[in-house]
Amino acid sequence: MLDILYRCGQATAAEIHAGMQDPPSYSAVRALLRVLEEKGHIRHREKNLRYVYLPVVPREKASRSAVAHLLDTFFDGSAEQAVATLLDVSGSKLSDEDFERLSALIEKARKEGR
Repeated sequence: MLDILYRCGQATAAEIHAGMQDPPSYSAVRALLRVLEEKGHIRHREKNLRYVYLPVVPREKASRSAVAHLLDTFFDGSAEQAVATLLDVSGSKLSDEDFERLSALIEKARKEGR
């Protein structure tokens, strides 16, 4: 759901439901939107008697939080294990330029002492 909101900027529950692959029921989508709003991830405004939902947290901050949670949940906090898995899964799809950019990012992180 959040991916749809970040991609569109804003959307109604019906638009979110329509944009989901293999969506749950419409009422389940509305319930999930209510939970996301209660947790402070999204907000709504009324437009033409409908709720239009918008993300509250900037996409970059949300992605950092999600990656940190992913690292802790599946990789015991190890960035090395996560990167190794990403390369295993998508390494054959990366171009030489992609590998060069990744190498440059690794070298920059090494120099900055991260």
